[in-house]
Amino acid sequence: MTQSHFFAHLSRLKLINRWPLMRNVRTENVSEHSLQVAFVAHVLALINNRLFGADLNAERIALLAMYHDASEVLTGDMPTPIKYYNAQIAHEYKNIEKNAQQKLIDMVPEALREDFRLLIDEQHYLPAEKAVVKQADVLCAYLKCLEEISAGNTEFTLAMARLEKTLNERRSPAMDYFQTVFLPSFSLSLDEISQDSPL
Repeated sequence: MTQSHFFAHLSRLKLINRWPLMRNVRTENVSEHSLQVAFVAHVLALINNRLFGADLNAERIALLAMYHDASEVLTGDMPTPIKYYNAQIAHEYKNIEKNAQQKLIDMVPEALREDFRLLIDEQHYLPAEKAVVKQADVLCAYLKCLEEISAGNTEFTLAMARLEKTLNERRSPAMDYFQTVFLPSFSLSLDEISQDSPL
């Protein structure tokens, strides 16, 4: 039986820091970001289904979100200002990302390869699935900015303004619901979020 390095690679996502050009009060790695995106994408799908008449597979969307940045274990996390500096760089980075996704898929044993292709290769995402994962990704980046600014780090002020613009561009009823119900708590202290739910 041939050995696979797939999960050994994925385990290194925790070593790749996000926001590499910014001073962080607390460093965030790609592994924890992916889990948070999975949490948020899952609830966005549920909100869409329960409140807005959609028929999304929330569990699949959570899995897609878990793997949405998996290729960064090979490419690293390129800062947004560089990645989108111009159309040519963005296009080339997309090709690099696609090659990295394929390299990861090729690491999976053949009997499981197609299962992981459906999770890692974005061309297999339905448009509605892709939209929810992207919305969750932007929301989680925004939450990171909120946490940093709440801790007194003004380094994230411009990033937060840019993300507010992106949130408006991707706006949906489910995102509005999430921002109204869940988002305000991220600016509160532990004591403030714990006072209504004592152990």
